Amino acid sequence: MEPEKEDKLGAESPTDSQQTVSDDDEIDYSIKPEFYDSDLDEKDELWVNKKRKGRTSDAILSCPACFTTLCLECQRHEKYVTQYRAIFVVNCKIKKDQILQQSNRRQRKGNHQKDSGKSEVGQAGAGGETVKSVCCLTCSTEVGVIDGDEVYHFFNVIPSET
Repeated sequence: MEPEKEDKLGAESPTDSQQTVSDDDEIDYSIKPEFYDSDLDEKDELWVNKKRKGRTSDAILSCPACFTTLCLECQRHEKYVTQYRAIFVVNCKIKKDQILQQSNRRQRKGNHQKDSGKSEVGQAGAGGETVKSVCCLTCSTEVGVIDGDEVYHFFNVIPSET
């Protein structure tokens, strides 16, 4: 018997029984996979179109943490392109115990408060709009707010093209 050959670094080279096998070598592509449906994309598209009832959307919104679908029909904000508004949502829950007040006045440049214009309060103050926090139903990640007119404003979502 011949001793196993050593490579340049002194490590033993693998024998025939130790050869690395690629996953592609183990897959038999002549057999159709059990859970594969070549028509699934078309079925999904028909389902979404049925839910939208012919209306168009700027994006489909998903939770950034768990990728759960939150909205099939929304409008992108004119100025802030990462924000969306919607009326019909799915998989969202409103935190009724967390009421926020959005102030209508601008902060002065000399003011060093790091406030985004929202502060947690128990009731609406003068000159501000009351909004409630909206979270993903699956993982409780905060994804936006809902205003008094029951319009959802999403700012922490992943949009995908429709």
